[in-house]
Parts: sequence; C-alpha cells; structure tokens
Amino acid sequence: QVQLVESGGGLVQTGGSLRLSCEASGFTFSSFYMSWARQAPGKGLEWVSSIGRDETRLFYADSVRGRFTISRDNAKNTLYLQMNSLKSEDTAVYYCVKPLYSAHNYYSPGQQRGRGTQVTVSS
Repeated sequence: QVQLVESGGGLVQTGGSLRLSCEASGFTFSSFYMSWARQAPGKGLEWVSSIGRDETRLFYADSVRGRFTISRDNAKNTLYLQMNSLKSEDTAVYYCVKPLYSAHNYYSPGQQRGRGTQVTVSS
C-alpha cells in the first residue's frame, strides 16, 4: 500500500534551516506530481510547494518563495523540502502529499498524505 513517511522536523531558532524528507513506497514515485503542505496549530491545511515528475516544474506559495526549495530523487523515491531563513510563522506539521492518480498534476487538500513531521521555529 501507499506509504509516505516524513522526517527531518525539529526545533530550530528563527533564521535557521531544516531539510525535510519524505520516503515514498507502494507506488511508482517517479510518475507522480508531489507536494508539501503544512498545518499550523488551530489552522487549516496550507499548500507549501509542488514539483512535477522531474524537477523542471517547481511551484511555491508566496509565503515561502525564496526561502524554501523543493526537490526529489526519483532513484531513491524521496521528496525533499529545504527550508532556510525560517520564521515563527513556519511553525506547523509538514506533510508530504500525493495525488490519487498520476494524471493529476495538481495539489488538492484531499490528496493522500503521510503522518507529518513537526517543525517548530522559536524566536
């Protein structure tokens, strides 16, 4: 079955960096558009970034553009999110998100996601 396992979260000071990873299994990772989303305490799910099947199509929310970088290693079935210049408002649980079908080249809040990894940015 599909598994998405996020890791790399933690506690970091404002201005610091973290690199999140998502190990995927149970499907042909290289065939899927993938995304990161996050949920802050008391708030809804927020899209963060998406990447096409290869790395030629990259998309970012305005709130993270210029600070976060999404990438993937199809040989390792792994999705990454490099987060730099972290702010307190980046504090959230971060999820790796996969569409149901490989033909769905877009993010939707109802798509499959892992259990998430907590990122806490302290000032």
